[in-house]
Amino acid sequence: MNSAESLIKSIQGLSASPGDLSALHGILKKAEDSLRNNWDVQLATLEELDPSIHSLGYLYLLEGLTRGSVSKGKTSGVVLLMARFINRCDAGQIRLASEKFVTLCKRFKDRVLELEDPLRGVAPLVSAVRKVQVSAKCLTALHPDCLQLCLEAKCYKAGFSILSDDILEVDQPRDFYLYCYYGGMICIGLKRFQKASELLYNVVTAPMYQLNAIALEAYKKYILVNLIHSGQFSNSLPKCASTAAQRHLKSWCIPYYEVGNRYNDGKISELEAVVVAHSSDFEKDNNLGLVKQAVASLYKRNILRLTQKYLTLSLQDIANMVQLANAKEAETHVLQMIQDGQIHALINQKDGMVRFLEEPEQYKTSEMIEVMDSVIQRTIGLSKNLIAMDESLSCDPLYLGKVGRERQKFDFGDDFDTVPEKFSM
Repeated sequence: MNSAESLIKSIQGLSASPGDLSALHGILKKAEDSLRNNWDVQLATLEELDPSIHSLGYLYLLEGLTRGSVSKGKTSGVVLLMARFINRCDAGQIRLASEKFVTLCKRFKDRVLELEDPLRGVAPLVSAVRKVQVSAKCLTALHPDCLQLCLEAKCYKAGFSILSDDILEVDQPRDFYLYCYYGGMICIGLKRFQKASELLYNVVTAPMYQLNAIALEAYKKYILVNLIHSGQFSNSLPKCASTAAQRHLKSWCIPYYEVGNRYNDGKISELEAVVVAHSSDFEKDNNLGLVKQAVASLYKRNILRLTQKYLTLSLQDIANMVQLANAKEAETHVLQMIQDGQIHALINQKDGMVRFLEEPEQYKTSEMIEVMDSVIQRTIGLSKNLIAMDESLSCDPLYLGKVGRERQKFDFGDDFDTVPEKFSM
Protein backbone atom coordinates (compact mmCIF):
# COMPACT_ATOMS: atom_id res chain seq x y z
CA MET A 1 0.00 0.00 0.00
CA ASN A 2 1.56 3.34 -1.05
CA SER A 3 1.51 6.52 1.05
CA ALA A 4 -1.50 8.01 -0.78
CA GLU A 5 -3.60 4.89 -0.24
CA SER A 6 -2.51 4.68 3.39
CA LEU A 7 -3.44 8.31 3.98
CA ILE A 8 -6.88 7.95 2.43
CA LYS A 9 -7.56 4.86 4.55
CA SER A 10 -6.61 6.84 7.64
CA ILE A 11 -8.90 9.74 6.66
CA GLN A 12 -11.83 7.42 5.96
CA GLY A 13 -11.30 5.44 9.16
CA LEU A 14 -10.56 8.26 11.60
CA SER A 15 -13.21 10.86 10.79
CA ALA A 16 -15.95 9.73 13.18
CA SER A 17 -15.19 10.39 16.86
CA PRO A 18 -13.32 13.30 18.51
CA GLY A 19 -10.57 10.93 19.64
CA ASP A 20 -10.08 9.55 16.14
CA LEU A 21 -10.05 13.07 14.69
CA SER A 22 -7.28 14.07 17.09
CA ALA A 23 -5.19 11.11 15.94
CA LEU A 24 -5.96 11.89 12.29
CA HIS A 25 -4.88 15.49 12.83
CA GLY A 26 -1.46 14.27 13.98
CA ILE A 27 -1.12 12.00 10.94
CA LEU A 28 -2.05 14.81 8.56
CA LYS A 29 0.48 17.18 10.11
CA LYS A 30 3.26 14.64 9.54
CA ALA A 31 2.15 14.00 5.97
CA GLU A 32 1.77 17.69 5.11
CA ASP A 33 5.06 17.99 3.19
CA SER A 34 4.22 15.06 0.94
CA LEU A 35 0.85 16.60 0.06
CA ARG A 36 2.42 19.41 -1.96
CA ASN A 37 3.17 19.59 -5.67
CA ASN A 38 1.38 16.40 -6.70
CA TRP A 39 -1.79 17.53 -8.49
CA ASP A 40 -2.86 14.20 -10.02
CA VAL A 41 -2.48 12.12 -6.85
CA GLN A 42 -4.28 14.67 -4.64
CA LEU A 43 -7.10 15.21 -7.11
CA ALA A 44 -7.68 11.47 -7.38
CA THR A 45 -7.56 11.20 -3.58
CA LEU A 46 -10.15 13.95 -3.13
CA GLU A 47 -12.59 12.14 -5.39
CA GLU A 48 -12.65 9.26 -2.90
CA LEU A 49 -13.58 11.50 0.04
CA ASP A 50 -16.84 13.14 1.11
CA PRO A 51 -16.23 16.77 2.18
CA SER A 52 -19.10 16.66 4.68
CA ILE A 53 -17.80 13.48 6.41
CA HIS A 54 -14.05 13.64 5.91
CA SER A 55 -13.74 17.43 6.32
CA LEU A 56 -10.44 17.52 8.20
CA GLY A 57 -8.58 15.26 5.77
CA TYR A 58 -10.22 16.94 2.78
CA LEU A 59 -9.06 20.31 4.11
CA TYR A 60 -5.41 19.25 4.33
CA LEU A 61 -5.46 17.72 0.86
CA LEU A 62 -7.25 20.65 -0.76
CA GLU A 63 -5.03 23.22 0.96
CA GLY A 64 -1.95 21.40 -0.34
CA LEU A 65 -3.47 21.09 -3.79
CA THR A 66 -4.13 24.84 -4.09
CA ARG A 67 -0.97 26.10 -2.40
CA GLY A 68 1.07 26.76 -5.52
CA SER A 69 0.23 28.77 -8.61
CA VAL A 70 -2.62 27.42 -10.71
CA SER A 71 -2.80 27.79 -14.49
CA LYS A 72 -5.66 29.86 -15.89
CA GLY A 73 -7.22 26.81 -17.46
CA LYS A 74 -7.48 25.06 -14.09
CA THR A 75 -8.50 28.09 -11.97
CA SER A 76 -12.24 27.73 -12.60
CA GLY A 77 -12.17 24.03 -11.68
CA VAL A 78 -10.19 24.73 -8.50
CA VAL A 79 -12.65 27.46 -7.49
CA LEU A 80 -15.55 25.05 -7.99
CA LEU A 81 -13.78 22.42 -5.87
CA MET A 82 -13.06 24.91 -3.08
CA ALA A 83 -16.60 26.31 -3.09
CA ARG A 84 -18.04 22.80 -2.87
CA PHE A 85 -15.86 22.01 0.13
CA ILE A 86 -16.53 25.28 1.97
CA ASN A 87 -20.29 24.85 1.58
CA ARG A 88 -20.37 21.21 2.66
CA CYS A 89 -17.61 20.84 5.27
CA ASP A 90 -18.31 20.08 8.91
CA ALA A 91 -17.74 23.08 11.20
CA GLY A 92 -16.54 20.96 14.12
CA GLN A 93 -13.83 19.29 12.05
CA ILE A 94 -12.47 22.36 10.28
CA ARG A 95 -12.15 24.21 13.60
CA LEU A 96 -9.47 21.69 14.56
CA ALA A 97 -7.35 23.32 11.83
CA SER A 98 -8.99 26.75 11.70
CA GLU A 99 -5.83 28.58 10.55
CA LYS A 100 -5.52 26.24 7.57
CA PHE A 101 -9.22 26.71 6.76
CA VAL A 102 -8.83 30.49 6.92
CA THR A 103 -5.81 30.27 4.58
CA LEU A 104 -7.82 28.17 2.14
CA CYS A 105 -10.74 30.61 2.19
CA LYS A 106 -8.47 33.61 1.61
CA ARG A 107 -6.92 31.75 -1.31
CA PHE A 108 -10.43 31.06 -2.60
CA LYS A 109 -11.20 34.78 -2.47
CA ASP A 110 -8.06 35.58 -4.44
CA ARG A 111 -8.90 32.98 -7.09
CA VAL A 112 -12.43 34.35 -7.46
CA LEU A 113 -11.09 37.87 -7.92
CA GLU A 114 -8.61 36.58 -10.51
CA LEU A 115 -11.59 35.25 -12.47
CA GLU A 116 -13.26 38.69 -12.06
CA ASP A 117 -16.35 36.93 -10.77
CA PRO A 118 -16.71 38.01 -7.09
CA LEU A 119 -20.38 37.01 -6.99
CA ARG A 120 -19.26 33.40 -7.23
CA GLY A 121 -17.50 33.63 -3.89
CA VAL A 122 -20.09 35.48 -1.79
CA ALA A 123 -22.24 32.55 -0.60
CA PRO A 124 -19.28 30.24 0.20
CA LEU A 125 -17.51 32.93 2.25
CA VAL A 126 -20.67 33.85 4.17
CA SER A 127 -20.95 30.15 5.00
CA ALA A 128 -17.25 30.01 5.92
CA VAL A 129 -17.60 32.90 8.38
CA ARG A 130 -20.43 31.13 10.21
CA LYS A 131 -18.50 27.86 10.35
CA VAL A 132 -15.21 29.22 11.65
CA GLN A 133 -16.92 31.59 14.11
CA VAL A 134 -16.98 30.05 17.60
CA SER A 135 -19.66 32.50 18.75
CA ALA A 136 -21.56 35.42 17.22
CA LYS A 137 -19.48 37.81 19.36
CA CYS A 138 -16.17 36.79 17.75
CA LEU A 139 -14.60 38.61 14.83
CA THR A 140 -12.86 36.13 12.53
CA ALA A 141 -10.08 36.69 10.00
CA LEU A 142 -12.64 35.90 7.27
CA HIS A 143 -15.08 38.71 8.07
CA PRO A 144 -13.13 41.37 6.09
CA ASP A 145 -12.64 39.06 3.08
CA CYS A 146 -16.34 38.19 2.99
CA LEU A 147 -17.35 41.85 3.15
CA GLN A 148 -14.81 42.73 0.45
CA LEU A 149 -16.35 40.17 -1.93
CA CYS A 150 -19.84 41.45 -1.12
CA LEU A 151 -18.66 44.96 -2.02
CA GLU A 152 -17.02 43.84 -5.25
CA ALA A 153 -20.15 41.89 -6.24
CA LYS A 154 -22.51 44.65 -4.99
CA CYS A 155 -24.28 42.04 -2.84
CA TYR A 156 -24.90 44.51 -0.06
CA LYS A 157 -27.69 42.56 1.63
CA ALA A 158 -25.51 39.45 1.91
CA GLY A 159 -22.79 41.56 3.51
CA PHE A 160 -25.26 43.26 5.85
CA SER A 161 -26.37 39.85 7.13
CA ILE A 162 -23.02 39.38 8.92
CA LEU A 163 -23.01 42.93 10.29
CA SER A 164 -26.01 42.32 12.54
CA ASP A 165 -23.95 40.69 15.33
CA ASP A 166 -22.42 42.77 18.13
CA ILE A 167 -18.70 42.02 17.91
CA LEU A 168 -17.04 41.92 21.33
CA GLU A 169 -13.97 39.74 20.78
CA VAL A 170 -11.23 40.85 18.38
CA ASP A 171 -7.94 39.07 17.75
CA GLN A 172 -6.16 41.17 15.10
CA PRO A 173 -6.66 44.99 15.00
CA ARG A 174 -6.32 45.08 11.21
CA ASP A 175 -9.23 42.66 10.84
CA PHE A 176 -11.34 44.99 12.98
CA TYR A 177 -10.36 48.07 10.94
CA LEU A 178 -11.25 46.35 7.66
CA TYR A 179 -14.44 44.81 9.06
CA CYS A 180 -15.76 48.21 10.12
CA TYR A 181 -14.51 49.98 6.98
CA TYR A 182 -15.98 47.48 4.51
CA GLY A 183 -19.09 47.21 6.66
CA GLY A 184 -19.51 50.98 6.57
CA MET A 185 -19.25 50.95 2.78
CA ILE A 186 -21.87 48.19 2.53
CA CYS A 187 -24.23 50.22 4.72
CA ILE A 188 -23.61 53.25 2.49
CA GLY A 189 -24.59 51.12 -0.51
CA LEU A 190 -27.83 50.21 1.29
CA LYS A 191 -28.29 53.86 2.38
CA ARG A 192 -28.27 52.78 6.03
CA PHE A 193 -26.29 55.84 6.98
CA GLN A 194 -26.73 55.58 10.76
CA LYS A 195 -25.19 52.09 10.84
CA ALA A 196 -22.49 53.23 8.41
CA SER A 197 -21.64 56.14 10.70
CA GLU A 198 -21.34 53.80 13.70
CA LEU A 199 -18.98 51.42 11.89
CA LEU A 200 -16.77 54.17 10.47
CA TYR A 201 -16.69 55.83 13.90
CA ASN A 202 -15.27 52.58 15.30
CA VAL A 203 -12.37 52.78 12.85
CA VAL A 204 -11.64 56.44 13.53
CA THR A 205 -11.68 56.02 17.32
CA ALA A 206 -9.91 52.63 17.48
CA PRO A 207 -6.58 52.61 19.39
CA MET A 208 -3.60 53.18 17.11
CA TYR A 209 0.01 54.18 17.71
CA GLN A 210 0.38 55.72 14.27
CA LEU A 211 -2.09 56.78 11.60
CA ASN A 212 -3.00 54.08 9.10
CA ALA A 213 -4.55 54.28 5.63
CA ILE A 214 -7.72 52.46 6.66
CA ALA A 215 -8.49 54.99 9.42
CA LEU A 216 -7.76 57.88 7.04
CA GLU A 217 -10.16 56.63 4.36
CA ALA A 218 -12.75 55.79 7.00
CA TYR A 219 -12.60 59.32 8.41
CA LYS A 220 -13.19 60.88 5.00
CA LYS A 221 -16.31 58.78 4.55
CA TYR A 222 -17.34 59.35 8.17
CA ILE A 223 -17.47 63.13 7.60
CA LEU A 224 -19.67 62.75 4.50
CA VAL A 225 -21.94 60.10 6.00
CA ASN A 226 -22.55 62.27 9.07
CA LEU A 227 -23.54 65.18 6.84
CA ILE A 228 -26.01 62.99 4.95
CA HIS A 229 -27.46 61.31 8.03
CA SER A 230 -27.57 64.06 10.65
CA GLY A 231 -26.48 67.24 8.85
CA GLN A 232 -23.74 67.76 11.43
CA PHE A 233 -20.01 68.40 11.15
CA SER A 234 -17.45 69.13 13.86
CA ASN A 235 -13.93 70.45 13.32
CA SER A 236 -12.69 68.32 16.19
CA LEU A 237 -12.43 64.55 16.32
CA PRO A 238 -14.27 62.51 18.97
CA LYS A 239 -12.53 62.80 22.34
CA CYS A 240 -11.96 59.05 22.50
CA ALA A 241 -9.89 59.07 19.29
CA SER A 242 -6.23 58.17 19.71
CA THR A 243 -3.49 60.78 19.97
CA ALA A 244 -2.19 59.78 16.54
CA ALA A 245 -5.62 60.35 14.99
CA GLN A 246 -6.07 63.68 16.81
CA ARG A 247 -2.72 64.94 15.53
CA HIS A 248 -2.70 63.83 11.91
CA LEU A 249 -6.17 63.08 10.49
CA LYS A 250 -7.23 66.67 9.95
CA SER A 251 -4.16 67.62 7.90
CA TRP A 252 -4.96 64.79 5.42
CA CYS A 253 -8.65 65.73 5.11
CA ILE A 254 -8.61 69.47 4.35
CA PRO A 255 -11.07 69.27 1.38
CA TYR A 256 -13.54 67.31 3.51
CA TYR A 257 -13.28 69.87 6.31
CA GLU A 258 -14.07 72.61 3.80
CA VAL A 259 -17.16 70.69 2.66
CA GLY A 260 -18.26 70.25 6.27
CA ASN A 261 -17.79 73.93 7.14
CA ARG A 262 -19.67 75.14 4.04
CA TYR A 263 -22.42 72.61 4.81
CA ASN A 264 -22.76 74.08 8.31
CA ASP A 265 -23.19 77.53 6.75
CA GLY A 266 -26.20 76.18 4.84
CA LYS A 267 -25.35 77.98 1.59
CA ILE A 268 -25.71 75.69 -1.42
CA SER A 269 -23.77 77.87 -3.85
CA GLU A 270 -20.68 78.03 -1.60
CA LEU A 271 -20.83 74.28 -0.94
CA GLU A 272 -21.05 73.50 -4.65
CA ALA A 273 -18.09 75.81 -5.34
CA VAL A 274 -15.95 73.86 -2.83
CA VAL A 275 -17.02 70.56 -4.43
CA VAL A 276 -16.01 71.81 -7.88
CA ALA A 277 -12.66 73.11 -6.58
CA HIS A 278 -11.76 69.75 -5.00
CA SER A 279 -13.57 67.39 -7.36
CA SER A 280 -10.30 65.76 -8.46
CA ASP A 281 -9.44 64.92 -4.83
CA PHE A 282 -12.88 63.45 -4.21
CA GLU A 283 -12.75 61.45 -7.42
CA LYS A 284 -9.29 60.10 -6.57
CA ASP A 285 -10.67 58.94 -3.19
CA ASN A 286 -13.73 57.38 -4.91
CA ASN A 287 -15.91 59.64 -2.77
CA LEU A 288 -17.35 61.99 -5.41
CA GLY A 289 -20.70 60.19 -5.43
CA LEU A 290 -20.91 60.44 -1.65
CA VAL A 291 -20.03 64.13 -1.80
CA LYS A 292 -22.87 64.72 -4.27
CA GLN A 293 -25.25 62.93 -1.92
CA ALA A 294 -24.09 65.26 0.87
CA VAL A 295 -24.79 68.29 -1.33
CA ALA A 296 -28.27 66.94 -2.16
CA SER A 297 -28.94 66.35 1.54
CA LEU A 298 -28.34 70.04 2.27
CA TYR A 299 -31.45 70.92 0.24
CA LYS A 300 -33.46 68.54 2.40
CA ARG A 301 -31.79 69.83 5.55
CA ASN A 302 -32.76 73.41 4.66
CA ILE A 303 -36.34 72.30 3.95
CA LEU A 304 -36.39 70.57 7.33
CA ARG A 305 -35.38 73.82 9.00
CA LEU A 306 -38.35 75.54 7.36
CA THR A 307 -40.74 73.11 9.06
CA GLN A 308 -39.57 74.48 12.42
CA LYS A 309 -40.47 78.07 11.46
CA TYR A 310 -43.54 77.85 9.22
CA LEU A 311 -46.86 76.00 9.21
CA THR A 312 -47.64 76.76 5.55
CA LEU A 313 -45.47 77.72 2.58
CA SER A 314 -45.86 77.73 -1.18
CA LEU A 315 -43.66 75.50 -3.27
CA GLN A 316 -42.20 78.57 -4.94
CA ASP A 317 -41.29 80.07 -1.55
CA ILE A 318 -39.57 76.83 -0.60
CA ALA A 319 -37.66 76.85 -3.89
CA ASN A 320 -36.51 80.43 -3.29
CA MET A 321 -35.48 79.86 0.34
CA VAL A 322 -33.44 76.72 -0.27
CA GLN A 323 -32.02 77.84 -3.64
CA LEU A 324 -33.81 75.36 -5.89
CA ALA A 325 -34.39 76.14 -9.55
CA ASN A 326 -38.19 76.14 -9.50
CA ALA A 327 -41.33 74.99 -7.67
CA LYS A 328 -41.27 71.64 -9.47
CA GLU A 329 -37.89 70.75 -7.95
CA ALA A 330 -39.17 71.84 -4.55
CA GLU A 331 -42.17 69.55 -4.94
CA THR A 332 -39.91 66.62 -5.86
CA HIS A 333 -37.76 67.13 -2.75
CA VAL A 334 -40.78 67.55 -0.44
CA LEU A 335 -42.46 64.41 -1.79
CA GLN A 336 -39.25 62.40 -1.35
CA MET A 337 -38.88 63.63 2.23
CA ILE A 338 -42.50 62.71 2.98
CA GLN A 339 -41.92 59.25 1.51
CA ASP A 340 -38.74 58.79 3.59
CA GLY A 341 -40.54 59.89 6.76
CA GLN A 342 -38.26 62.90 7.25
CA ILE A 343 -41.18 65.35 7.35
CA HIS A 344 -44.96 65.15 7.60
CA ALA A 345 -46.78 67.46 5.20
CA LEU A 346 -49.65 67.80 2.74
CA ILE A 347 -49.32 69.43 -0.71
CA ASN A 348 -52.33 71.19 -2.21
CA GLN A 349 -51.94 70.71 -5.97
CA LYS A 350 -54.45 73.48 -6.80
CA ASP A 351 -52.61 76.39 -5.24
CA GLY A 352 -49.16 74.81 -4.74
CA MET A 353 -49.24 75.25 -0.98
CA VAL A 354 -47.49 72.94 1.49
CA ARG A 355 -48.90 72.45 5.00
CA PHE A 356 -46.50 71.01 7.54
CA LEU A 357 -47.97 68.58 10.08
CA GLU A 358 -47.01 67.34 13.54
CA GLU A 359 -45.36 63.96 14.09
CA PRO A 360 -48.26 61.44 13.86
CA GLU A 361 -46.50 58.65 15.78
CA GLN A 362 -47.83 58.44 19.34
CA TYR A 363 -45.68 55.43 20.31
CA LYS A 364 -48.76 53.45 21.28
CA THR A 365 -48.99 50.88 18.50
CA SER A 366 -48.03 47.24 19.03
CA GLU A 367 -45.39 47.51 16.27
CA MET A 368 -43.69 50.43 18.01
CA ILE A 369 -43.82 48.64 21.36
CA GLU A 370 -42.09 45.64 19.75
CA VAL A 371 -39.38 47.91 18.34
CA MET A 372 -38.82 49.56 21.71
CA ASP A 373 -38.74 46.18 23.46
CA SER A 374 -36.13 44.80 21.03
CA VAL A 375 -33.94 47.88 21.60
CA ILE A 376 -34.27 47.50 25.38
CA GLN A 377 -33.39 43.79 25.22
CA ARG A 378 -30.34 44.51 23.05
CA THR A 379 -29.21 47.20 25.49
CA ILE A 380 -29.61 44.80 28.43
CA GLY A 381 -27.57 42.19 26.56
CA LEU A 382 -24.79 44.69 25.80
CA SER A 383 -24.77 45.80 29.44
CA LYS A 384 -24.32 42.20 30.62
CA ASN A 385 -21.49 41.67 28.15
CA LEU A 386 -19.80 44.87 29.30
CA ILE A 387 -20.02 43.82 32.95
CA ALA A 388 -18.57 40.39 32.11
CA MET A 389 -15.69 41.98 30.17
CA ASP A 390 -14.99 44.37 33.06
CA GLU A 391 -14.92 41.50 35.56
CA SER A 392 -12.62 39.47 33.31
CA LEU A 393 -10.23 42.40 32.85
CA SER A 394 -10.16 43.18 36.58
CA CYS A 395 -8.80 39.66 37.19
CA ASP A 396 -6.29 39.64 34.34
CA PRO A 397 -2.75 39.33 35.83
CA LEU A 398 -1.14 41.16 32.89
CA TYR A 399 -3.54 44.11 33.21
CA LEU A 400 -3.23 44.27 36.99
CA GLY A 401 0.54 44.06 36.77
CA LYS A 402 0.66 46.93 34.30
CA VAL A 403 -1.68 49.04 36.44
CA GLY A 404 0.52 48.34 39.44
CA ARG A 405 3.64 49.53 37.61
CA GLU A 406 1.85 52.67 36.37
CA ARG A 407 0.68 53.58 39.87
CA GLN A 408 4.22 53.40 41.18
CA LYS A 409 5.10 56.36 38.94
CA PHE A 410 2.65 58.61 40.76
CA ASP A 411 2.00 59.41 44.39
CA PHE A 412 -1.69 58.76 44.96
CA GLY A 413 -1.36 58.64 48.73
CA ASP A 414 -3.67 56.23 50.55
CA ASP A 415 -6.72 56.89 48.37
CA PHE A 416 -6.12 53.87 46.13
CA ASP A 417 -5.72 50.20 46.95
CA THR A 418 -2.50 48.59 45.85
CA VAL A 419 -2.48 45.76 43.32
CA PRO A 420 -2.59 42.35 45.05
CA GLU A 421 0.94 40.94 45.38
CA LYS A 422 0.04 37.66 43.64
CA PHE A 423 -0.76 39.60 40.47
CA SER A 424 2.44 41.68 40.42
CA MET A 425 4.54 40.97 37.32
